[in-house]
Amino acid sequence: MTTAAEFDTSLGYRLNPQVALRPEPFGALAYHFGNRKLSFLKVPELVELVRGLGEHTSVEDALLAVPQERRPQFRRALASLAASDMIRPR
Repeated sequence: MTTAAEFDTSLGYRLNPQVALRPEPFGALAYHFGNRKLSFLKVPELVELVRGLGEHTSVEDALLAVPQERRPQFRRALASLAASDMIRPR
């Protein structure tokens, strides 16, 4: 498991195969079948970003699709998802 302090945006990440994303009007619910954690992705753009992480060479590459002023918010959200093992390095 990655801590927020260890989250390296220069690495490639992907959705953990043990995680299911369930679409919701606000974004999505992420459920980890291994550790039974539940996370709320409250921004539809974050859901899109998480789904497509594996297609990018790094988190920073994936964040190019996000407006620059929102990138710090998304980095914090991704760090939290990494700390709870929802996403993991490739």
